[in-house]
Amino acid sequence: MTTFDARPQAAIGSRPPGWLASILMDGRAGECDAVFPFPHLSALEPACVSTARRFVDQTLTTWGVPELASDAQLVVSELVTNAMRHGGGVVQLRLLSHGPELACVVADHSRTVPVAAAPDVFSEFGRGLRLVDALCAAWGWLSPVGTRKLVWAVLAG
Repeated sequence: MTTFDARPQAAIGSRPPGWLASILMDGRAGECDAVFPFPHLSALEPACVSTARRFVDQTLTTWGVPELASDAQLVVSELVTNAMRHGGGVVQLRLLSHGPELACVVADHSRTVPVAAAPDVFSEFGRGLRLVDALCAAWGWLSPVGTRKLVWAVLAG
């Protein structure tokens, strides 16, 4: 018998690792830093997800860590989909590498806190942030000055 935790869980804005926090809050570039901006007109189209997955694959291959691509693509797919559905559109995807850690950061137009929905066996949707939580060492969100929200997830290499 399968049981589920039926309580919704909001990301409590857990702090990103120190190296990532300093980059995101100071607005500076990281050592291995790749940014993909989404054009405004396509920021709500489902093709954004496949574009983001290709960007992850190409970037991680260039960085010499293609073994992280599969998990990173799944995490990015979920974060980009959530930005499209709940965040008013995806603004940009940013990948940052620091030692064995890879951060995936998605910016959207909303300041609404991401919520890991209560699982429902019969629902088509609502499992994305739980997948992110299962695959990542940590994840959370930041709302720096301005109107954007940054949802970040760190994969341990």
